[in-house]
Amino acid sequence: MDTPIAANTADSRLGGVYRKNMLRLIPFIFVCYLFNYLDRVNVGFAKLQMLDDLGMSEAVYGLGAGIFFLGYIACGVPSNMMLKKIGARRWIAIIMVLWGALSTALMFVRTPEAFYGLRLLTGAAEAGFFPGVVLYLTQWFPSDRRGRVMTLFMAAIPISGVLGGPFSGWILSHFAAGQGGLAAWQWLFLLQGLPTVLLGGAAFFVLKDDLDSAPWLDPEERAAVRADLAADEARTPGRVAGAFGEVVRNPIVWMLGAIYFCIQSGVYAVNFWMPSLIKASGFTDPSAIGWLSAIPYTAAAVFMIAMGRSSDARKERRWHVAAPLLMGVAGLVTAASFAGDPVIVIAGLTLATMGALTGLALFWPLSAGVMGAGAAAVSVALINSAGQMAGFASPYFIGWIADATRSTDAALYILAGVMALGFVLVVRSRIAGQSR
Repeated sequence: MDTPIAANTADSRLGGVYRKNMLRLIPFIFVCYLFNYLDRVNVGFAKLQMLDDLGMSEAVYGLGAGIFFLGYIACGVPSNMMLKKIGARRWIAIIMVLWGALSTALMFVRTPEAFYGLRLLTGAAEAGFFPGVVLYLTQWFPSDRRGRVMTLFMAAIPISGVLGGPFSGWILSHFAAGQGGLAAWQWLFLLQGLPTVLLGGAAFFVLKDDLDSAPWLDPEERAAVRADLAADEARTPGRVAGAFGEVVRNPIVWMLGAIYFCIQSGVYAVNFWMPSLIKASGFTDPSAIGWLSAIPYTAAAVFMIAMGRSSDARKERRWHVAAPLLMGVAGLVTAASFAGDPVIVIAGLTLATMGALTGLALFWPLSAGVMGAGAAAVSVALINSAGQMAGFASPYFIGWIADATRSTDAALYILAGVMALGFVLVVRSRIAGQSR
């Protein structure tokens, strides 16, 4: 029988091994995800000049921003299955090079049809990255450590806003007169798309497929992690298992997808429309809009990491997701209700961003106890694809409302209601039972 001192010593050694894994994997994946998100939402800044240059309407922009997710949804499950077949480092490298090239190619758009086509293909290329990384991290960290791991990884979303907002604003201002025969919005796609291609090439060499190929771990450390992951799976065997058809028919998977849809509705309302909402509150200079957009994302990054640590320390998931969703609801309602007051708009957007992005990050640890290892590849991709339908619906819906009413207020109220529904589902759903 192990003594308390021996058990504590073993836990300390295992904690050191997981810190090694975190230091070797998370910083690089973080940077990749930062550019993944930047390439996905930088159309929100390009829109400030691109629509006038090309004579496109708000509805065209909303459809182009959203159609990305049709490709994303269609390819999420097959992409994760391909990752399982050929390995994480090869597949992640391939899709990063593809989506980086397609995102860069947006600089050549001249017609709505070309805009729609490239956004659709970019979504298809990106589809496997996020669910693939979620699946990949389960091979390196047990469920009771994933709150912190996921929030550190997903802090790339707000950091992409912190860095990407000012960077995008600088590009639009610096190249405002056009240089090299390119408009400022074309330079934006070029300078933010090419780094992804380079990172894709690096992924092949930096990432490792599994514990056995990790040179930073010795045989004893690999065995300890393998045993800990097996014990974790035995403690939380999950309620979703089986072949593809069984996963698709499981109502728990669709409940998780519905919750994720509600969360993502708020996330994409913020990501795609924040620059426009700040502009409508009285700011016209792109650089100023860029710097102001960094405020909500900075607050969200700090809040996400703090909530991830809190969730792991307390071994509590449900309320660490539910409470941020209420914050997101309050923030969207505030931003819509005081649209003419720049201070209150920024405060509302900050609250909405903190809530929506923290709920997004902690959703995956919440769902970890539900998905068995055998069904993880399919269920993670299917839940992510179902949730990403909000990426199509949210921007298109706001664009349609903006053209019809000359205001985004009504759309923001409705999306706040969708996030409120997500709160109710998290609190009342049976899936929360395993996560306290």
